[in-house]
Amino acid sequence: MQTLERLEPQNIIVRMPNWIGDLVMATPILTDLRKAYPKARITAMCRSPICELLRQDPEIDELFCFSKATGFGRRSEKKNIIEKLRKGQYDLGILLTHSFSSAWWFWQGKVANRLGYECNGRKLLLNSSMPLPDNIQNQHLVVTYKMLLEPLGIPVSDTVPRLHLTPKEIADASTLLRQRGIPEGATVVGINPGATYGSAKCWLPERFREVAERLLQDQDIYLVFFGDQATASLVGEICEGLSSRVINMAGATTLRELVSIISLCDVLLTNDSGPMHVADAVGTPIVALFGSTSEIVTGPYRSGTVIHKHVECSPCYQRTCPIDFRCMKRIEADEVYHAIQKMLSGKRSKLHITAL
Repeated sequence: MQTLERLEPQNIIVRMPNWIGDLVMATPILTDLRKAYPKARITAMCRSPICELLRQDPEIDELFCFSKATGFGRRSEKKNIIEKLRKGQYDLGILLTHSFSSAWWFWQGKVANRLGYECNGRKLLLNSSMPLPDNIQNQHLVVTYKMLLEPLGIPVSDTVPRLHLTPKEIADASTLLRQRGIPEGATVVGINPGATYGSAKCWLPERFREVAERLLQDQDIYLVFFGDQATASLVGEICEGLSSRVINMAGATTLRELVSIISLCDVLLTNDSGPMHVADAVGTPIVALFGSTSEIVTGPYRSGTVIHKHVECSPCYQRTCPIDFRCMKRIEADEVYHAIQKMLSGKRSKLHITAL
């Protein structure tokens, strides 16, 4: 591993991860770099539309957004990215992605010092590289990202994931909830029944509905369901016929609106997903349901209650369950309901992660 401790970079570019949750978990890197190099110019490079999550980030000077082009536009998009990298004249590039293509872009873009993990045959494209940590399956992904800064002489910090919202964004989100019928001061429970990676990460829809019905027995509770376009039909089925105190926002928000509304929730019930990490980053209490993945690696980093049954085949990291989905079926609606009620009884309190 080549040390870069004597490097005094003036122009840094950070290739941020491609998924919402991973990007949120990588935000401490931006804070740690700003602390180490207060006078440097820092550019965050990430794919659209998730780059919008960093739009108000005070630690960066520039947001380098790009699209994942396909077909005939793919070659042109790559050429544009490489040209923009060359014009940036970056003297340090940090790759938080593991792909060969991201290292190739930095090499082609003449980024002077390229730092990343050794994987996918890209070691020769990096000036300074590290093997993936031996303990990678037994430590949080936030820590894995932070370890990549060690060649720069930046130790693993206690910096937490965060997202920044403007007062106007929060006020607009509050207005939107009022317009949807949620009165000022009401208890708001957010529910996110989907997950991008695959159905193996998702609790049973009928149990989300059962929990919703029990929560609605309290006339002071309002529910806001979240989801993207891909899960909008699923969310619609769960919400069908429920009380007027249920607001279905699936597929109806921008990313920054999603963050703003989640920040106003008193608790978020969710699978292991991007919105779970969003809630963690804005300080919203979480009840997170895990099955095919590990809360040690991708659980809420700051606070939350994790329910994970730890069956013999979990975590398997499969997109779909090849057997009987026992990891999620063993999570009962009753225990999820009581976990939410416990959160609400200590409204906005900070709880340590508890694996049940």
